[in-house]
Amino acid sequence: MWKEKWIQHLRNEKNYSSHTEISYLTDLTQFQQFIEEECGEFDPKQIDSDLVRLWIAHLVEEGIKPRSANRKLSAVKTFFNYLNKIGAANGNPAEKIRGPKTPKKLPVFVHHEEMIRVIDDERAYPDNFEGQRDRFIIELFYVTGIRKSELIGIKNSDVDNYTKTLRVTGKRNKQRIIPLSDDTVEKLKKYIQLRDREIENKSSYLFVKKDGNPMYPKMIYNIVRKHLDSIPTLSKRSPHVLRHSFATEMLNNGAEINAVKELLGHSSLASTEVYTHVTFEELKKVYHNAHPRAKN
Repeated sequence: MWKEKWIQHLRNEKNYSSHTEISYLTDLTQFQQFIEEECGEFDPKQIDSDLVRLWIAHLVEEGIKPRSANRKLSAVKTFFNYLNKIGAANGNPAEKIRGPKTPKKLPVFVHHEEMIRVIDDERAYPDNFEGQRDRFIIELFYVTGIRKSELIGIKNSDVDNYTKTLRVTGKRNKQRIIPLSDDTVEKLKKYIQLRDREIENKSSYLFVKKDGNPMYPKMIYNIVRKHLDSIPTLSKRSPHVLRHSFATEMLNNGAEINAVKELLGHSSLASTEVYTHVTFEELKKVYHNAHPRAKN
């Protein structure tokens, strides 16, 4: 009963996405099963910080990656915050628990020259609606840094050709406005003209399938992966790689980190700061390749 009401709370009051709801519910169910095995029952008022630490240790022993373990811990913390709110728990036993340290990984990104080659490769995109749509999707990811879910959710009304801006709806339904270049606006107009001419079933969504229905996440992922396959050195080939590429290029070309934060829709500057590590690595590479004393 608590779990169902908690999920409703996350959906209605916290505006969590359905993906997060499913993940958190799975995490909490696993936590509940562990507590029941250890204590014989799941009584939130009897759970203390030692039990939570024991659970985290169990996750590590099971080979759960630090990032996943920390998400599971976050789910439990959120659950107990809710229980306290309705008077069903005595404090939050997970509140001061620290999860396992996550090793820092630099974001995978595509260099500008490679990205231009991918976008401009005429042979890679058929001269039909789907081919030109896919090409514009790749480019829009790269020039705006938007998320996959944000691209799928773009509606025709979100495009403003007069102000040359794009409105996107991010996590927790937060909206932001992204400026578009003259070149992107012109390509956007051409795409819309082609779509309206070729697709009979009209839709309120900007990007659609041949039948006029909105595109779905796996479809977008496959499009991006297909075209990034031409870069054999990439360890990842997802829409998020294009988001990383956008942020890295912005910072490498002198953009203020707070401006990049707003464009990406990050709620915390810490999420954006990871790209400063990437740019520093680029600076080191340039230094070692270019400075005569550094080559020795």
